[in-house]
Amino acid sequence: MKQEYGSLFTPWKIGNLEIKNRIVLAPMGGTCIFGWMEPGGSHFDKEAARLLLKVAKNDCGLVIPGIAPVKDMLGGKWLYQNKGKFKQLKSFMDELHGTGAKMFVQLTAGFGRSFAMTEPLALLVRNKQLGKIARPYIDPEYLTAAPSALPNRWADDIITRPVTVEEIQHIVYAFGETARLCKEAGVDGIEVHAVHEGYLLDQFTLGYTNHRTDDYGGSFENRYRFAVEIVKEIKAKCGEDFPVSLRYSVRSMTKAFQYGAMPGEDFEEIGRDMEESEKAAKYLQDAGYDMLNCDNGTYDAWYWAHPPQYMPQNCNLEDVAHIKKFVDIPVVCAGKMEPTVGAKAIADGSIDAMAVGRQFLADPKWVAKLKRGREMDIRPCICCHTACFNMAKHGNSANDQDLSESAGMCKCAVNPRSMQSKKYKVVPTANPKRVAIIGGGIGGMEAARILALRGHEPVIYEKTGELGGVFIAAAAPEFKEKDKQLIEWQKYQLRKLGVEIHLNTEVEADALPEADEFIIATGAEANRIPIPGASEFAMDATDYLLGKKDAGDNVVIIGGGLTGCEIALDLFRKGKHPQIVEMKDDLIPVKNMCLANTSYLRDCFKTNKVPVYLKAGVSRIEKDHVEVHTKTGKTVKLPADSVIMSVGYHATPLMQPAKNVHLLGDCKKVGNVRSAFWGAWDIAMKI
Repeated sequence: MKQEYGSLFTPWKIGNLEIKNRIVLAPMGGTCIFGWMEPGGSHFDKEAARLLLKVAKNDCGLVIPGIAPVKDMLGGKWLYQNKGKFKQLKSFMDELHGTGAKMFVQLTAGFGRSFAMTEPLALLVRNKQLGKIARPYIDPEYLTAAPSALPNRWADDIITRPVTVEEIQHIVYAFGETARLCKEAGVDGIEVHAVHEGYLLDQFTLGYTNHRTDDYGGSFENRYRFAVEIVKEIKAKCGEDFPVSLRYSVRSMTKAFQYGAMPGEDFEEIGRDMEESEKAAKYLQDAGYDMLNCDNGTYDAWYWAHPPQYMPQNCNLEDVAHIKKFVDIPVVCAGKMEPTVGAKAIADGSIDAMAVGRQFLADPKWVAKLKRGREMDIRPCICCHTACFNMAKHGNSANDQDLSESAGMCKCAVNPRSMQSKKYKVVPTANPKRVAIIGGGIGGMEAARILALRGHEPVIYEKTGELGGVFIAAAAPEFKEKDKQLIEWQKYQLRKLGVEIHLNTEVEADALPEADEFIIATGAEANRIPIPGASEFAMDATDYLLGKKDAGDNVVIIGGGLTGCEIALDLFRKGKHPQIVEMKDDLIPVKNMCLANTSYLRDCFKTNKVPVYLKAGVSRIEKDHVEVHTKTGKTVKLPADSVIMSVGYHATPLMQPAKNVHLLGDCKKVGNVRSAFWGAWDIAMKI
């Protein structure tokens, strides 16, 4: 182990509980030990348990599963009434403690206006008769109940109802009872979720979401009363020595409903500012909390709590280190934390531990690899959120996430085995085959890796001089350093496995190499729109990203999808003046594309006045301008030194599938990193 990581592997205490090292698995919705979006009864999530145990076995000091609502989301049964779950939890805790790790269970009071309302659930709220019929099974009015009447974050026309005092009192009681059962099952502590991220308890604390006039609104003490009553109830039921952590957002970083602050921006905070946070942290400590598990943000500024690629590394560290000065209890920091930076902050006394979430999905063994000096073997999380937390919103729609995605979160785009260990596994083959892989992009490389691990003989044929395919272009912007690391990780794994690779080798359909099976991974080609002047004056997105063509100062980007918006961000950060033209009613109108990622881009362009033309089309492209017809019916001329076309791709398979010919990735159907990796496993497991 490198000396610079030393402080990460020192013991520390939460109250009287000693933790063996300073690395914490941050809780993630979907890894709940009691199941996620599950009906009541004795369900115990064995898939989550497998992941948590693997993390514990690989040197994580403190494991915190995802949120467990104290009242079941389906069926409405209180968690403490489901005694069968706690019997299974006890057996699991015995096994987990055998690894030397400790575990807290995170309990949540609820979601309030942050509940990710899908269109079917919104319909139940809008239609009172349907809502009444569905209430015994699911009650969205209860699930979205907030401190006051507020707009739901996801369905703009849904106004949440205020939580009643009676409901508050029952929730407080449920925290105590559930914590008592967890303690009896051997759980080491409880984390209260959360004065954090704009969830229900946080909505009570924030002035812009709490308009109550009773004992739970108005004054500072009243706004924090709910969170205080919960910790006091847990301590009363479990004893003062039983550790209770609080998930805590130091600052809300929120400028308005659905509008967050950019890193480094000077803005007027409508949520919790640093001055209030200094007071609140001490107040919550004195109420009985034994640890603050910190980051920043709300669902209106979601990219602070779920930072995408565009956010800085260690984005919350400065604020979390500041708040530690005002408390005596341990303070943990989450948010794209890097081990070198986290270790230094711990050594300096700025924080007590670092929390990491989605990197554990990408590689549950990353701590053990770090400890053993195997950094090159750590599969990086690329912060894409396309499998782990892909709740999406664009235009006036509610969350348009597929139901299967809602019920099965915390999967991983680059590691299909996370939360899917039954479906995806490496099984040695009894019939080794030579498999020709035509195309050395990320899908082709992943297929080769899995085939080699199974005992097959994969051979990659790549027509260019470099592995990576179109992902090389996708990884080009400076904020895509994790994408670049993913390509290098794949190359390193193939070298270790001794996979045969032929670069600068183009394969034709009528001249295939000798092999038993063929995987066609030849990717896709950029779409072209027949706009007058496009062939003379416009370049493809990949030409810009790969540096084949330079962009001038004023750049018009035709297409406001993910690639177009990332190009605009790249240009803006380089000091240029991008302008986006998109025919639909919002930027990145894509299903299952996480709001944390898309809202950062939208907020960034709004804050920095990057021109965005929605419901607009391009009439013609000239040498120095682009003619755009807007949604108002007007035609405007946008100054353009350069024009970049980013209007999607179409599949270009080398050949059609057959008995021993398999299509993979974009050449089958244009997708993303997740479809490339999962598709590679789907094929490689069956050969």
